[in-house]
Amino acid sequence: QVQLVESGGGLVQAGGSLRLSCATSGRTFSDYTMGWFRQAPGQDERDFVAAISWSSGSATEADSVKGRFTISRASAKNTVHLQMNSLKPEDTAVYYCAARPGRLPKMHRDEYDYWGQGTQVTVSS
Repeated sequence: QVQLVESGGGLVQAGGSLRLSCATSGRTFSDYTMGWFRQAPGQDERDFVAAISWSSGSATEADSVKGRFTISRASAKNTVHLQMNSLKPEDTAVYYCAARPGRLPKMHRDEYDYWGQGTQVTVSS
């Protein structure tokens, strides 16, 4: 059974940093792409944040987080990270880890098959 478990969320002041982690289990993800999405308060849908190919390390980020957020993977630990710097109040959201088969990072949530339960990130002004 595939499991994605996020951790690392919390409350931080604007300008601060957080590092989210996504621990994976239940299968080999070497041919998968891992993504991070977020759902802001009052928003119905989850927005793309970043994605990375597990095999190549090729990554892409949303324009809104470029230069501030970095996605990475630790293959030996089966874990994906999202380093978030220079956080803004508008980054407040529940952050979800997701996985999809295929080696190309994708930005559309509908292309992801597996999802974690989410972790809350709150940025105060």
